[in-house]
Amino acid sequence: MHVAPPRDVPKAQKGPPTVRTRTLTLAAAAAGTALIAAAALPAGATPVQAPEGTVTAADLLAEMTSCSQISNGKYGLDVGAPATVPVCGMNGAVFWKADMDIDCDGQVTTECNKRTDPWFQDQTAFHQSDGRPLNSEELPYVVVPGPSGIWNYTSSGIRGGSVAAVIHGDDVQYAVVGDTGPTKIIGEASYATARALGINPDPATGGAASGVTYIVFTNSRVSPIEDQEATASLGEALAEQFLEDNQESSN
Repeated sequence: MHVAPPRDVPKAQKGPPTVRTRTLTLAAAAAGTALIAAAALPAGATPVQAPEGTVTAADLLAEMTSCSQISNGKYGLDVGAPATVPVCGMNGAVFWKADMDIDCDGQVTTECNKRTDPWFQDQTAFHQSDGRPLNSEELPYVVVPGPSGIWNYTSSGIRGGSVAAVIHGDDVQYAVVGDTGPTKIIGEASYATARALGINPDPATGGAASGVTYIVFTNSRVSPIEDQEATASLGEALAEQFLEDNQESSN
């Protein structure tokens, strides 16, 4: 089992940078329906996934066979591990290939609390529209490293609510940027993200030791951040645009 390491820095509370955003209009155009900000799914709901027969994991991974490094250095997967993971840039996105540690921070729930998670914190860097921390058990989100000399996510047009595609095996889960983590470690996502991808979501003993790809679409945002249906729809539209843009640039 891959055990989530202790965090070496506290969670940063960062406000959103000013960037030009891709709005939900893009998703509406692709899906053929208007996307209206919705309330968070009720407790116990399954994370929303993109419909079958759309952009596949293989489609996305085929565009990421090489890395144009945009980070000034590389990240480790765990505390004390060698720094081997760069952040790579492409048209419309950044990506990294890493492991998955489980972030169970935020609201206290049945699966995420001080009893189940030795490193539990009752806050996340970004909050729901009602001001409360995010719900890791229900909301698919990814964790980006806190700003440092290695890489500052805000300089890449990323902020809370930016849309991500997380790939494990043949599965793709759309998520939002929901929290920040240590400045020298990369590879972490919420309980809900892991569960949706078939990864053991236990914050103490779960996760994946390798084989996880994180794509974050630059200058994108879902608001409210907890709107899972909007995330899935916009994620699919951004993934299609990502494939189109990068296939054109490689021709």
